[in-house]
Amino acid sequence: MRYLLGLALIGLAYLVFWPVPVDPEVYEPPVPPGFIGDFAENNYLDKAQLITLPNTELGPEDIAVLPDGAIYTTSLSGTLYRIDGDQPVEVDQLGGRPLGLRAGTDEALYIADSYRGLMRWTGPGTLETLVSEIDGAPVIYANNLDVAQDGTVYFSNSSDRFDPETMGGTKPTSVMAIWEQSPTGYVARYAPDGTAEKIAKGFVYTNGIALSPDEDFLLIAETGRARVHKLWLSGPKAGNQEVLLDNLPGYPDNIKAQGDGTYWMAFASPRVPAERLMPYPFLRKVIWRLGPKVRPAPIHRGMLVQFDGDGTILHTLQDPEGRLGITTAGQIVGDQFYVMTLDSPWFGRMPVADLP
Repeated sequence: MRYLLGLALIGLAYLVFWPVPVDPEVYEPPVPPGFIGDFAENNYLDKAQLITLPNTELGPEDIAVLPDGAIYTTSLSGTLYRIDGDQPVEVDQLGGRPLGLRAGTDEALYIADSYRGLMRWTGPGTLETLVSEIDGAPVIYANNLDVAQDGTVYFSNSSDRFDPETMGGTKPTSVMAIWEQSPTGYVARYAPDGTAEKIAKGFVYTNGIALSPDEDFLLIAETGRARVHKLWLSGPKAGNQEVLLDNLPGYPDNIKAQGDGTYWMAFASPRVPAERLMPYPFLRKVIWRLGPKVRPAPIHRGMLVQFDGDGTILHTLQDPEGRLGITTAGQIVGDQFYVMTLDSPWFGRMPVADLP
């Protein structure tokens, strides 16, 4: 009996006192709206063809189209691929963990690398680091970016607390940051003169960003609070920030400007039931101590939305069965619509004519 009591006390002490890397903050999330109204369930993504990466690679997170029309994506291992027809072709080994991709007007590929910061690539063997620290502090979780006509690069840093290179990769680190709810994410600007500065702070897991066609505002996805912000860059509202989309049914990921004043944004997961524990930091620590099988995790239920600069939802595409995996980005290229994924061995592609 004493033996069992001792084991019980040891177990209780572990659940209460064992140190964990997360230090949860109190947050009372609004009740998720569910898949109704503008977000009503559908199966449009069933029409997507799955294009598999070579060599059992995983994780084509994002897509970029250079001025010459070449389409690129990357993998979990840092391989750069050009998408030619149904067969992605290896172009270079970048290393790191590339996430966001954008083309610059200088015909270069700009990369938000979650391990190394902001990068630039112009051909095999040319990869260079543009920003690895700001104000003397390392950029530990670069995530997404957009490039202005004058060469200015805006990029998001998801967290200043958790480094995905040393803490198991981007997926588990994203869960940690959102479970903790510490507002250490930010958006930075890299100028053509080589200087970098933070321009917006206080986000719970900053993710996708996209410039407006006139470059007068920047959209910012805050994954951990299921919302999208609008940061004004010029005009009478310059410097002001407002919430454009709030209490979304899922956690927003990359935002891709389509050039016509509309944007496609992917949801990495619907809102998880574990959000009900957000007001209780102590219980969240206990859950974390119980291990990976108990901790919250993204739900495979693909979804993308198209919206305009005023926040009007135009279309919703869904994959309720989770065939694609975790959806991260959507973009129209020519007559095809591409759907990118976080850790699947494929991305999706479907004719634009099949879009609603």
